Order: sequence, then C-alpha cells, then structure tokens
Amino acid sequence: MTDETDQTGFEASAGGTPARQVALAPGLYLVATPIGSARDITLRALDILASADTIAAEDTRTARHLMELHGIKARGRRIVAYHDHSSEGDRARLLGLVRDGGSVACVSEAGTPLVADPGYRLVKDAVAEGLPVTAAPGPSAALAALSVSGLPSDRFLFAGFPPSKGAERRKVLEELANIPSTLVLYESPRRIKGLLADLVDIAGADRKAAICRELTKRFEEVIRGTLAELAEAVPDKGLRGEVVLVLDRPLARPIDQEEVDAALLDALERLPMKAAASEIAMRFGTAKRDMYQLALRLKG
Repeated sequence: MTDETDQTGFEASAGGTPARQVALAPGLYLVATPIGSARDITLRALDILASADTIAAEDTRTARHLMELHGIKARGRRIVAYHDHSSEGDRARLLGLVRDGGSVACVSEAGTPLVADPGYRLVKDAVAEGLPVTAAPGPSAALAALSVSGLPSDRFLFAGFPPSKGAERRKVLEELANIPSTLVLYESPRRIKGLLADLVDIAGADRKAAICRELTKRFEEVIRGTLAELAEAVPDKGLRGEVVLVLDRPLARPIDQEEVDAALLDALERLPMKAAASEIAMRFGTAKRDMYQLALRLKG
C-alpha cells in the first residue's frame, strides 16, 4: 500500500499486527475508527471488527474498505447501514440481535461514534433496556485538534457543528463565547470563513484560536493565531478537507461591579437564585459560588 489518501478518505498504508477472532460477549460495541491514517485504529478495535456478529456502519463501503486494509474478512457476517436517517425499526432490529445473544459493532464513517456522529439513540435505547454497551476508544478529531492546537486543554467544551444559518449561528456563538473553557467546534471547510468573521465580531478579534485541517492525513495543517489573523488567512472560497476550530477561553477583562450587580438583579427577576447566579457567572467568567453569595446579598 502507498501512503496516499484513497477514495474512502483513509491514508491507505496498513498492515502490521493482524486482527484476532475473539469470543465477544453479547452487547453493543462502539468502535472508534481512523479519521485519516488507517494505522491509527487500535488492536482491540480490529479484534472487535474481526469478531462481531454484526457490524452497523454509518457508511458500509468505508467500513468494508477499512476491514480489507487490515485483512479482516466479512465471512458472511452482516454489515448493515446505521446512520442519522436510520429508523426506530432499524434500532429495534440491532438491539434485538443483542437481546438474542449477539454482538453488534457500531462504527462511524470516521472517528468515535456519538461524537458528532450517529449512535446516541441506539445507545440510549440499549441502556433503557439494560443491554451491555462497551466502548472501544480511539481516534477523535476533537481530541486530536485540542492536542495540537497549543491552547489550554485542562477544561474544554466540545460544541459540535454550529448552525449554518447566520442569525441562528450568531445566537449560538453568543451563548458559547463567554463560557470559561476552550471550545472545540466542527465546521464545513466552505463555511469556516463566515464562522471566523462572526467570531471576530462576537468573541473579539484578539482571541486566540487554531484551525486544524486534515488531521492525521498527508496534508495535515494547523493554523494558529488570533481570530482576526485566521479570518485574514482563510481564502474567501474557504479551505479544503475536514476542519476543526479550537477557540481559546475568553480573555480576562476587568469586571465592572455595577454592571455585574445590574445583570444579576435582572436575572433574579426571571430565574431562581441558583440559576440566576449560574447564568451571570458564566457571562462574566466568575465562580458560581461567588455569584451566588452576591445574589444572597443583593436579595437581602
């Protein structure tokens, strides 16, 4: 195999330790698959793919190709489609296989199932029935981007894909902008320019960020700088490939106590004290406990 990206998006160089057929207990197995390099898959994930009775894949073609790269034969096993548009009946059939003593491996097209990928409803229904659910962790674009971004990683929020429409997107970004955590967002490469423009306006031009593109693939690139610098660096037509945006936590700013008091009093008219304190603490980047104590004083 070469190291070139094939039509399924994998960096196709594979080989190495072969998968083993192992005895799997009945259950639903969430298997993380490579986001680029096919060699990023774990040995345990390969064993599960080689052994599960049924493989439920977001894209069956991609799943079959990944198995071929690693020498895993289907051996007549079922490889069925399970994606965002799958029905309640599709979920019921998969859980029925588990209920009858089978093992079902759930795989996304790339990355970790449920992280901006299908699987939540399937897991929710399995848990509701008391069926075993097991994770085989591995590749995740969100964690890979956070790792290479150079931004604080001790506290972060995965915010998924922001809305594509302008007004709705700005509303969501305004809610996210003041959260005192590093933010990880997915975005279409064609819309990243517009997202950056909105963030410059909402979060501030000087806020640090990193665009992580084509992670683990041949043309992997990380562009670091302020939001203003990134907005300038991205062409009007956008970028190519998969994109993750990592945004630094809000810049510390002097707090105007009168502004805080006014905002908290307004919130107390709308919300219970605990909820009001939480809302204003998030807005100003302060501790919830301190804001709750302030609420007690203002109400007293």
